[in-house]
Amino acid sequence: MALFAAILCVSAYISIPLPNGTHITLLNFVITLIALVFPLAESFFIGLIWMLLGLVGVPVFVGGQAGPGYLFGTYGGFSFAFIFIAILIPIFRGKKYNRIRYTIVAMLSAVLVDAVGSLWIMIASGCSIKAAFVAGFLPFIALDLVKAVVAAQIVPAFRKLIYLRRDVEDED
Repeated sequence: MALFAAILCVSAYISIPLPNGTHITLLNFVITLIALVFPLAESFFIGLIWMLLGLVGVPVFVGGQAGPGYLFGTYGGFSFAFIFIAILIPIFRGKKYNRIRYTIVAMLSAVLVDAVGSLWIMIASGCSIKAAFVAGFLPFIALDLVKAVVAAQIVPAFRKLIYLRRDVEDED
């Protein structure tokens, strides 16, 4: 769990800056993968650790930002949406891996993150829903859907690694 929390923190730095000052990062890919691989409690705690680190000032949010100012600012809704995803995906994906179900759940989670982020932009900035949609949904959704599909496809490999490691630790 600690390793995945660290990977989640680093994923904010793997980004493509956009002309409007936002970034396309690997955060949503990593949180989706975590939620698809880990049980609900572990998925939630990994996301919570990331958020609490950022809240207390560790630069783990997009663009190396941190603190409550970022979290409650214009783009903080995406961060809160990641926590919802860490809870919702394990509930809806089922326990046994099914490629189609996992892919659909991952894609729906990408839409949810971008929709929540857009609504947050609208509320935080006082702009119209159309402007928020253009700022918070359109620039991200296509690549977010691709990342969600990829995350759903690599779940078996990650589960194999994690559970193999847990078996080894249990023998110690």
